[in-house]
Amino acid sequence: MSSWAVVLIALLPGLVLQSLDVRLSAALAVQCVVLAHAGGALARVLTATTARLVAFGFWLFVYVWLGLAPLAMLAADQYPLQYRAGESTAFTATVLIEAGLVAYSAGTALAARHAKNRSVVLEAALSRRIAPMPLLLVCGLVCVLSVVLIPQLGGLGAFFSSRQAVKQAGAVADADDSSGVLMAWSLAVPAFWALLALVHLPRLRDGDRLLRGVRWMLLPLLLALNVVVNNPISKPRFWAGTVLLTLLFSSSRMWRPRAFRVTAAAVMAAVLLVFPYGDYFRYDKRESITVVSLAEQFTTNMDYDAFHQMQTGIDYAKDNGFSPSTALGPVLFMVPRSAWPDKPQDSGVKIAQYAGYDFQNISAPLWIESYLWAGFPAVMVVFCLLGAVGRRMDDIRNRALGGPATLATLLIPAFAFYQLIFLRGSLMGIVGPLFLLLTVPFLITSRAARTPRLSSAVVPAGTTAHATISGRGGQP
Repeated sequence: MSSWAVVLIALLPGLVLQSLDVRLSAALAVQCVVLAHAGGALARVLTATTARLVAFGFWLFVYVWLGLAPLAMLAADQYPLQYRAGESTAFTATVLIEAGLVAYSAGTALAARHAKNRSVVLEAALSRRIAPMPLLLVCGLVCVLSVVLIPQLGGLGAFFSSRQAVKQAGAVADADDSSGVLMAWSLAVPAFWALLALVHLPRLRDGDRLLRGVRWMLLPLLLALNVVVNNPISKPRFWAGTVLLTLLFSSSRMWRPRAFRVTAAAVMAAVLLVFPYGDYFRYDKRESITVVSLAEQFTTNMDYDAFHQMQTGIDYAKDNGFSPSTALGPVLFMVPRSAWPDKPQDSGVKIAQYAGYDFQNISAPLWIESYLWAGFPAVMVVFCLLGAVGRRMDDIRNRALGGPATLATLLIPAFAFYQLIFLRGSLMGIVGPLFLLLTVPFLITSRAARTPRLSSAVVPAGTTAHATISGRGGQP
């Protein structure tokens, strides 16, 4: 752990600061505490004896977006957007980050301390097993949706052109930009789950030939479909990364701590070095790529606007107060504004309007989202619960490893990496895909109690026998 801690707490921050004329401030001092907290926690995750995916996703986001990036901004007194907050606001923002991290760590510690008291709800939900017949029905539905929706979203060419092309095609088809976006996600998320579940479909010693043939026929089709609808050209990098990393980390080879550690280190390197340049295909008109230092990326690239948005949100709360009812917006996101005229506005949009920006596609991290509800107490409660649930999910996944594929071995890696979108926000902007990400798996799985023979009949992946097509969850 010591070598990882040195790299994360000293070496990387030093590389970021070496090219800057450091400007000392109280906010910078607190930010160093935040960075040490995040770096130490990430080092513990990377050196643990078990792979903790949810913890890795959380601390990876914090370390890069709320650790290194604010460090560079505060040291250089330079930010990616025009709005400028005062020194006291910057200090409050750093304290707000650390308060959330303390609460998250406390929630994690409480869950670890009471690990023997298992969560009945989470255990029951995550012990569900893939059901062959529902899975094949969803695969068929996805194929039908692809035939119907891909032409409406601009055709195959648009998906390999830019995100702007797909978005505009969807808006033209529905005369409503939000409907077009929802239409694209309603194909992308089920296509991802259909492929993931089909790869991990349990195989029995007495599997039938029909399912084997159908499975091998569908696999290349779904793989090709995911290349079309979930590629980083037409989908946000965060989502394309979630799809790729979930497929990778759900593999049984990633159960080993060393394999997890090496791959996680590669993911960190990709996030730091490749991610900033991954938005090349966002617009039809593309600018040439110029490689710059990490410090310049953090202080000029809008991908790292999270800390800046937190400062703007704190000033917004000073002028407008807190609004607990805003928390209902993400929960009831499916209610149309025509039926709910006073439906809360997207926090990112609200903050952008307050700052006077002409554009509104900016982030609103979970820290400022919860702060706008009820201040520091809301932040502490939200992150304590998030830490406790995250630790429980990691524990459940680790107990499930080595057995038949369950929802824990598939859904938890997906949620772990979707956290990078969830934490960055805003909630109103990502809750639709998140809802699909969490609900579609329940359509292709059945309760473990319905498949009592599965645990004794399943053989390791790579054998030639396959699950029977009849019944549920592999039950003949």
